[in-house]
Amino acid sequence: MLDTGILLAYFLLVFYIGFRHSRHERTASDYFLAGQHVGWFAVGASLFATNISSEHFIGLAGSGASTGLAVGCYEWSASFCLLLLGWLFVPHYLQSKVYTMPEFLERRFSPACRWYLTVVSLFAYVFTKISVALFAGGILIREIVGWDYMTSAILLVIATGIYTIAGGLAAVIYTDLFQAFILVGGAIVLTLIGLDRAGGFTGLRAALPADFFHMIKPASDPVYPWPGTTIGTLILGIWYWCTDQVIVQKTLSAKSVSQARRGAFFCAGLKVLPVFVLVLPGLIAKALWPSEVTGDNAYPLLVLRLMPPGLMGLMVAALLAALMSSLSSVFNSCSTLITMDIYKKLHPQATERRLVVVGRFTTALIVALSIVWIPFIRNLNNEVYQYLQSVQAYVGAPITAVFLTGILWKGATSQAAIITLVVGGVVGATRFLLDILRNAMKMDLGPWNDIVAFSFLNFSVLVFFFCLLLMIGLSKLGQAPDLARIRQLTLNWSAGNQQRRPLDVVLTGAIGLIILSLWSHFR
Repeated sequence: MLDTGILLAYFLLVFYIGFRHSRHERTASDYFLAGQHVGWFAVGASLFATNISSEHFIGLAGSGASTGLAVGCYEWSASFCLLLLGWLFVPHYLQSKVYTMPEFLERRFSPACRWYLTVVSLFAYVFTKISVALFAGGILIREIVGWDYMTSAILLVIATGIYTIAGGLAAVIYTDLFQAFILVGGAIVLTLIGLDRAGGFTGLRAALPADFFHMIKPASDPVYPWPGTTIGTLILGIWYWCTDQVIVQKTLSAKSVSQARRGAFFCAGLKVLPVFVLVLPGLIAKALWPSEVTGDNAYPLLVLRLMPPGLMGLMVAALLAALMSSLSSVFNSCSTLITMDIYKKLHPQATERRLVVVGRFTTALIVALSIVWIPFIRNLNNEVYQYLQSVQAYVGAPITAVFLTGILWKGATSQAAIITLVVGGVVGATRFLLDILRNAMKMDLGPWNDIVAFSFLNFSVLVFFFCLLLMIGLSKLGQAPDLARIRQLTLNWSAGNQQRRPLDVVLTGAIGLIILSLWSHFR
């Protein structure tokens, strides 16, 4: 009864916060950018809540149970990417006054780049982000609560869609702020209980292989080779944290560059936590029940066997918060892309009120599409879930190369950008198709088997440098861009168009030092 009351209170608070912000959405800026009145604390908490979804509870704990702490490289690399977001990307995004990342690419390069990124992003959001979140969420809800998968998935999609449609990005950000406290609080409580049951770090180290506590693996490691876990995760992280609409849209809502930057820094500090409250529980589960833990069941087992009444309700609320915060962000970003990059592009005279109406309608459309997609998600298996994670490596490398080159170098041309995006995308899609044929369909690909066996993290490193060279080479051969047009969109190396504040420098140094120290300790 206590657990039910906690869950009911959670849903009531989420709806209250969401609908409280639905009364202020009069312009496109209000609806899609929260009127650009959001402070650094809310920006940072929303970034963190958007990132931590149900697949993190399943995937990070599962990988922790299978291979140890090495999967945490994604989390700590993210901190450096967030620092880069704050210092390099955010000032140019806010100065250009864009709503979307494809719009920024159009201003820096060409309309073709905008259309490419819009289509790729929408496809990836619907068929990977939403799919993976609901798939992993379904596992957690079924295992822990026993709810029917179809019914619970549909209800959660509808519930999330309602406040997202009503309040736009403001509703998403401020519900994320509340949900961040819930998911972090629940995860910390479970970790402390589990660590106590396992006999602390001493008992944990005694029960598990020594290499479970090493973050840096040999270059020959098939899953976490050190080139991929250092350089590769940074490449993917720059794509995800610095160029992806779902993430960057939160920083575009900030009051100023300074507030956006500190929001990114706040999230960078929070990204220290997942290794200890999401990966470490996987190790705890493996130590407590070595014969029962298979990977994906690690986190559900901990919740079911360790959480007492009352705290069980808190933990379920944390899992729902993780799922709903990520879904709401994806819904809102899809709506923003469709409205601002497609509808407004085709109807440039559309009024502000009309854009808000279209935004709400397209959010409802994405919610409806998600509901239709649920029966297919239910048929996914754990192997396909892992394939979906690797999609990021194949999609992200060329996009990272184009954004970085475009901001850092005034000589990057529009022709080079679109060719790099398309060629890099084809290379990534080919590798993904080979993965499916060999690993899912069990086909013998002959000499192509070696390519599939090559770590996707290392593969992403090669694709990134290939795209970087392609971008530079083609730009050198083409006509130089109009420097006056792109002045605010590229870094001014001579003046350093960054407003450096002592506190920002101190925060950057402190976060970087903490991450490097932890990485050194668990090397």
